[in-house]
Amino acid sequence: MKQFIIVVLLVLQASFLFAQQEKKFIKKGNELYQQQNYKDAESSYRLSVGKKDKTVEGNFNLGDALYKQKKYAEAGAQFNKIASSSNNKEVLAKAYHNLGNSLLDSKKLEESIAAYKKSLLNNPQDDETRYNLAYAQKKLQQQKQQDKKNKDDKNKDKNKNDKDKKNQDDKNKDKDKKDQDKDKKNQDDKNKDQDKKDQQNGEQPQPNNVSKEDAERMLEALNNDEKQTQDKLKNKKLKGAKVNITKDW
Repeated sequence: MKQFIIVVLLVLQASFLFAQQEKKFIKKGNELYQQQNYKDAESSYRLSVGKKDKTVEGNFNLGDALYKQKKYAEAGAQFNKIASSSNNKEVLAKAYHNLGNSLLDSKKLEESIAAYKKSLLNNPQDDETRYNLAYAQKKLQQQKQQDKKNKDDKNKDKNKNDKDKKNQDDKNKDKDKKDQDKDKKNQDDKNKDQDKKDQQNGEQPQPNNVSKEDAERMLEALNNDEKQTQDKLKNKKLKGAKVNITKDW
């Protein structure tokens, strides 16, 4: 019995000492927090909660120190842990309020709205939470409107680019056709100039692109054929003619 009493006393004494240390670290953390030394305040609060996350105050203050350092993800996780481990409406309201703030600063508007609503379920009279909820809802509406505008502008730009591309293609086609017509005209003019020069030099333009030399050879061949034909006809005429023979009396 005496041993049991001694053990109980030792446990109570140890708990008292731990509680004293806890309060000491929380107090030191609060002093650092007031000095805006949030990093050291965070370290002190972590010592106050220890491995067992004992006090609600220490956990809340740790979350606040993380939030002040803009460690929004860590702060949100801390407040979410507090809310998950408590049934006290006051604690739940404050934890969800702070969770909503962390999510809001992380640009997670829909999640922050859900957190503020949970906070108001536990404390409907909290005007600050109600204001933050309205602010988050307005920001979400603006974001959706901006997203819609960006989408519409993107579609307009796409349509404009498609139209510009079509116009450019049409211009290119017109330019190609004009270039082709111009090249053809230049070639025709060049051919005319060449024909004119040939005529001035006593040369006749040859059809079907026959060269001067080829034309002369063809003409010579025709002349030779014609001469041979005339010679044949002459010989034939001489052979078939009637000959008068004079008899000697």
